[in-house]
Amino acid sequence: MPKNIRLNISYDGTRYYGWEHQPNTDMTIQGKIEKVVSRMVDKETEVLGAGRTDAGVHAIGMVAHFRADTDLSESEIKHYINSYLPDDICIEKVAFAGERFHSRYNATGKTYRYTCYVGDEKPIFDRKYVYTLDKCPDIEKMKAAAVYLKGEHDFASFCSNPRMKKSTVRCVDRIDIEKTGDYIRLTYHGTGFLQHMVRILTGTLLEVGFGKRKPEEMQTLLEKKDRRLAGETAPAQGLCLISVDY
Repeated sequence: MPKNIRLNISYDGTRYYGWEHQPNTDMTIQGKIEKVVSRMVDKETEVLGAGRTDAGVHAIGMVAHFRADTDLSESEIKHYINSYLPDDICIEKVAFAGERFHSRYNATGKTYRYTCYVGDEKPIFDRKYVYTLDKCPDIEKMKAAAVYLKGEHDFASFCSNPRMKKSTVRCVDRIDIEKTGDYIRLTYHGTGFLQHMVRILTGTLLEVGFGKRKPEEMQTLLEKKDRRLAGETAPAQGLCLISVDY
């Protein structure tokens, strides 16, 4: 009988076109893992993820699952997959899950973190994982703006997909903004996020920090439901999926 196998995954998304399959390229996280899993079980196998991180976005807490008829143990599966994956993708944990477990549909929340760098020197070793700013924004103004964004709202103004057919209402219960040394980290937790939503939220909050917007404008942005009125989409490399809740 096929087993339902859960994977906890970390990856550096720099080289990839996101998690999900894309036409005319095999450079996706999903594609790389499926290729190895299919070889392991000698059968074409779909690996389903908890979400669809964008091109260039990283993860230390992605969760996925697949079904396969195998006699390998959890540790043997982990060893096999990691042996054939590229060095920038790692299976952190393998577990046999319950029959009804689904990495996407059973997820109750996600945590993302966006990292900015405001130091005087170039962040040579962190350059692939931070958004380098020319100056430091006003953190307190950003925090004041974030208050308006917490809770359940229609986040259509912060969604890059204008043809979104499903509801754009989401609940974001946590937005923490902290500066430690030369790094500013914006941590978001919510029930789910729309396409590019965290990056648009970050770009908009940074505009508040740089004095281009007032904190109270966030209320108007939510009410207008118009992507054109929100801020720029922050670059992909600063974003990382931290964890998925179940």
